[in-house]
Amino acid sequence: MARAPRILIVSADIGEGHDAPARVLAAGIRAERPDAEVEIIDGLDAMGSLVARVVRDGTEIVFGRLAFLYDLEYWLVVHFPPARWLAGTLMYLVGGRGLLHAIRAFKPDIVVSTYPGTTDVIGRFRLDGYLSVPTCSAITDLAALRYWAHPGVDLHLITHPESTEEVRDIAPASRIEWVQGLTSPGCLDPFDKREARRSFGLPEEGPVVLVSGGGWAVGDLIGSAEIALQVEDSVVVCMCGRNDRVRAEIDARFAGEPRVRTVGFTDRMCDLLAAGDVLIHSTAGLTVLEALMRGTSPISYGWGMAHIRTNNREFARHGLADVAQTPDELRAAIEGALRNPRQPDLSARQRPTAASVVLEAAAA
Repeated sequence: MARAPRILIVSADIGEGHDAPARVLAAGIRAERPDAEVEIIDGLDAMGSLVARVVRDGTEIVFGRLAFLYDLEYWLVVHFPPARWLAGTLMYLVGGRGLLHAIRAFKPDIVVSTYPGTTDVIGRFRLDGYLSVPTCSAITDLAALRYWAHPGVDLHLITHPESTEEVRDIAPASRIEWVQGLTSPGCLDPFDKREARRSFGLPEEGPVVLVSGGGWAVGDLIGSAEIALQVEDSVVVCMCGRNDRVRAEIDARFAGEPRVRTVGFTDRMCDLLAAGDVLIHSTAGLTVLEALMRGTSPISYGWGMAHIRTNNREFARHGLADVAQTPDELRAAIEGALRNPRQPDLSARQRPTAASVVLEAAAA
């Protein structure tokens, strides 16, 4: 029997958008190859306390209170090449040694990154000859993929086939695979909406509108809930991730309103999406894809800046989600989605699993 593969997954705890697919991928690899040695590391921690503090803490502060700075930073990186070069080079020079040490200590057969900041550094390692094993980027956004994709990465896993062209422009020599198996487990499984609603204590009939701001609960969740409540007989579920402060604020704002519920982080995302009719989501990413798989109509609203703005444009262009800029547009989008419900998009069932593609690349 072939030697057990060693697979290192590099993530970052910036919300749940990177850690969650890392966990799902690791579980998938172990299910398909039980003898595989799989380890997940936090790439920011590996790059040292300075990088971790600046990126993690800085991102949380900017997302929460200084969002305009994030928008400016993104504009500079995308439109001003010297700023892009400086950001990438500083990350590489300051944190590269620690990350490379962590990778070499594990002695992997392949390195998979689920966070674009570490993908960029790992791609540079490959191009500069510091890594001899294959590298892989697991891409969970639709667009704005400048750091998700890298010419030094051998394999790019994409969750939307519409991402292929942008990845190919950035990394023309790489292998690109549209895969399943990076979303929350069970999103492609059959379901009964009434049963899903009963399991969460929701009414079996009437509109259920889900409101999400990702793992950090960013964006205008309260405003979204207020608009959703204007729809007759609607029940609103605000998904607050790991942000207890935002959850408390929503609970206080809607105290005594039985049509508003809040939930924290859940490992039953696919069941919750199965219970809903509409998802109002602020941060793009996997939650929109999971909603499509469950036939829950996604609307992007409440935080349309930086890379979200680019993703919104592509959501609209490809008909994957409605995009609302104002409260009136949001209400119209909710009402339109309820009039014309989506069917579950199960096209990814025909695709290979991310785990199988990674295992194949590790053995090459």
